[in-house]
Amino acid sequence: MSFTKKDFKAMQTPGLEERMEAIQTQIQPKFSQIGEGLATYLSAKTDDEMFLHIARHARRSVNPPDSTWLAVANNKRGYKKHPHFQVGIWDEYVFIWLAFIYETENRQIVVHNFLENLDTLKNLPANFSISLDHTEKPTSLVQNTDLTKALERFRDVKKGEFLVGRIFQPGDAALKNKTAFTKTLEETVDLLLPLYQMSFEMQKI
Repeated sequence: MSFTKKDFKAMQTPGLEERMEAIQTQIQPKFSQIGEGLATYLSAKTDDEMFLHIARHARRSVNPPDSTWLAVANNKRGYKKHPHFQVGIWDEYVFIWLAFIYETENRQIVVHNFLENLDTLKNLPANFSISLDHTEKPTSLVQNTDLTKALERFRDVKKGEFLVGRIFQPGDAALKNKTAFTKTLEETVDLLLPLYQMSFEMQKI
């Protein structure tokens, strides 16, 4: 299962109810298939049971969501407080993130470990990107990001976030078909797994 022009068009549907219907009928079935496969893959890779969560946007009452996503985390009840993997879509790109959003409980540990091992981040492939806010569309390439500043902001600002991964524009070869996307997803996750595992390491801070 991959993403098509129809999916990007769904994210441009005007109106809250109309866009939510488009998301629920067009995109969420894909999230279910992709997410179940990703949870199985990550469970095997981490030797830890992983659970799929699909964003429901239940609190929205006026404005339609600009993006939507699935999350896979090692907690059955929720993902927001925990390091997790996201796959999702804006109207302009698909993303695969290792995500630490503002609810993250262990952000002090995450930031300490990442600052102590910055080379792991810096050595990611040139096409990897950073997002500092999952609700905003702009991203920057890892190589063009002041990683120390970005991590310190995540640590010190209440609403700070840190997401690292890849984005794919419409027409990207990775979105060509299910096989291409699955391969790209697994390759991306494999490169992010050392950071995911590092984020749990209890080092003295």
